[in-house]
Amino acid sequence: MKNWRSRLRLLPVAIAAVSLLLAVKAESLWRGVPGAFTAQASDTPAPRPAPPAAPRPAAVPATPPPLDPEAIAERAVLDTLRARRADLERREAAAAAREAVLAVAERRLDERIEALAEQNRRLETAERGRTEREDGAWRGLVRTYETMRPASAAAILEEMEMPVLVQIMDRMGERRAGPILGAMRPDRARLVTAELARYRTARPAGG
Repeated sequence: MKNWRSRLRLLPVAIAAVSLLLAVKAESLWRGVPGAFTAQASDTPAPRPAPPAAPRPAAVPATPPPLDPEAIAERAVLDTLRARRADLERREAAAAAREAVLAVAERRLDERIEALAEQNRRLETAERGRTEREDGAWRGLVRTYETMRPASAAAILEEMEMPVLVQIMDRMGERRAGPILGAMRPDRARLVTAELARYRTARPAGG
């Protein structure tokens, strides 16, 4: 019984001592006493180094979802239309190039035709002038023989080459040609008459 009472009397003293010790400990920690931190560090075990982080595995690309058959068909149709349009554009470009070449060729052909037509007009003009000059020369020659006596004209004309004689007799009037033919030798007169008829038959109408 005495021991129990004695312990009860010592209990306040023990509580006070523990309280004093805790206060001293707290003050040491607050003021940063090295001994207090050393004691605390010696009581706390040193932390172990963290193990190295394992490398992350490479990301695996996601598998694309399967294409829709309708999408595949639509893409095929679009590709076909693009190819068709490209082919049409190439054909249009080729046709335009051909048209340009044909236009140039047609213009050159028109210029050539115009040049040939102009040259033909010049030749026709020159031919008409030459024909008129020749006709003038033949008419002058014919008038010369028409003014002569028939016997004198026949004597000269019989010695001429047949083409020249035919040209003169063809341009001579019937009233003048008849007496001259009558004054020629019969065989020469027959030959001149036959050649003159052949010449007039072969001559174009209106010539």
